Amino acid sequence: MDTVELLAHPVRLRIVHALSGGQARTTGQLCARLPDVSKATVYRHVEILGAAGILEVAEEQRVRGAVERTYRLRREQAVIDADRAAAATAAEHRRVFAAAAATLLAEFNAYLDTENADPAADLVGYRQHALWLSPDEVVALIEDLRAAILPRLAHPPTADRAPYLLSPILFPTVEP
Repeated sequence: MDTVELLAHPVRLRIVHALSGGQARTTGQLCARLPDVSKATVYRHVEILGAAGILEVAEEQRVRGAVERTYRLRREQAVIDADRAAAATAAEHRRVFAAAAATLLAEFNAYLDTENADPAADLVGYRQHALWLSPDEVVALIEDLRAAILPRLAHPPTADRAPYLLSPILFPTVEP
């Protein structure tokens, strides 16, 4: 299964998000992080991601006679590279976008369902802007966004940091 096929699934994408930032979690902890997903589904998708090399076992320990595994994300494996993205069909782009949108909705609903959800205090934003850009300006915008985002991807989890999900989406709209 190639990376597009692996990541074009909302549950697998949510597992990847849950393990970002160097987090290591057991499957039980992933189930707690994704309370709206059945345990069987989480276990099945962890197995798929592990078999594909996107997850690796960070630790194993015996718990009540069973082996409990703690998983870690292999970030470099959880990427759809530029060549693969360029070769994707329109149908594949639709599937990946649908998975990303479904993941975004599921994560937002999970956040809102928490006891302490406070969108104003947490600086939640979901704005959309229509921009008029030349091809060179699109490239410059992407470079600016990368320059702002990439250094922050390296931030490790700490007591004063909360995980945020950032989903830049950029595409040309169709003129009637």
